[in-house]
Amino acid sequence: MSTHAPTPEGPWRLTLVTDPDDCTLSCDMCECGRGRAGLGPRPAAPRRMDPALALAALASLGALPGAALREVIPSTMGEPLLWAGLDALLDACAAAGLALNLTTNGTWPGRGPRAWGERLWPVTRDVKVSWNGATAATAEAIMPGLDFAAAVEGVRQVAAARDRAAAASPTGVRGTLSFQVTAQAGNVAELPDVVRLAARLGVDRVKLNQLQPRAPFLEPRALTRSAAGLRRWNEAAAAARAAAEEARLPWGARVELQNAGDLGLDPAAPAPPGPCPFVGREAWLLPDGRLAPCPHPAAWRGELGDFGSAAEAPLAQLWVAEPLRALAGGYEAHPICTACPFRRPGGA
Repeated sequence: MSTHAPTPEGPWRLTLVTDPDDCTLSCDMCECGRGRAGLGPRPAAPRRMDPALALAALASLGALPGAALREVIPSTMGEPLLWAGLDALLDACAAAGLALNLTTNGTWPGRGPRAWGERLWPVTRDVKVSWNGATAATAEAIMPGLDFAAAVEGVRQVAAARDRAAAASPTGVRGTLSFQVTAQAGNVAELPDVVRLAARLGVDRVKLNQLQPRAPFLEPRALTRSAAGLRRWNEAAAAARAAAEEARLPWGARVELQNAGDLGLDPAAPAPPGPCPFVGREAWLLPDGRLAPCPHPAAWRGELGDFGSAAEAPLAQLWVAEPLRALAGGYEAHPICTACPFRRPGGA
């Protein structure tokens, strides 16, 4: 039996794709941003998860004997701070002892950064801010609509709220604040300075992901598509590692740097795929309630199979049903999984 076979206790992490079509920016790297920028199709109506569906999914997994669920992620597409159900989700996580893991574009819509920081900590284990430059010119070009100076100030305020929450916590638990960077031709030279900026702002971690060119016009920006791009990556990654060794956070610790390893220089020979980090271990619930086994866009289109809908059956029941068990036991042979960038360094 595959070690990826879904356990009866359920997934350790649940991602709720709450509002993938709602955002305040128009970044062409993602489907939502392309639609807002007029570079791709927009849905007839924005996809938004019913908050009741999200809470029912949590309750279903939480009722399992020896429930494994430890962490919940609201949408990593779009801007989750715009979703109407986020307050109820935060309350449900707090009541169940679950940690929230949130990725935001750093505009802090509605409440602003100070109030959002106070609301998110200490329920949230990690707040990842999409961050794509060390200068205003670069960051604003990659994330159209961003005010870089306001984003920097927002990070300061959220970091301060994290520190206040940690000081007030009876358990001493301290959440982490992260930069999530999509490395590409336009920002690769600034990666070391992104690490230094993170240290100055009190950002615990910098996570680097390679741009995945899921639209043809993105291909020239992907560093992994040419030997020259891979050389630029290796040079910048080495400089980023050196910056992480030298820079210090206000309390003296180093910034944690992830996915900053060297890559081979032959774009036709990427690193061999490793084990899937997702299938049989994590679950994705799409806005309409359909279960997906991983974050790959093909899985969300149903190309890995039909795993049922939590709008029609309890999520815990879908988790141990035959369709997911069959994929978990044989994903290595599936052509989508064979070529999946998530199984290689820097995939996202």
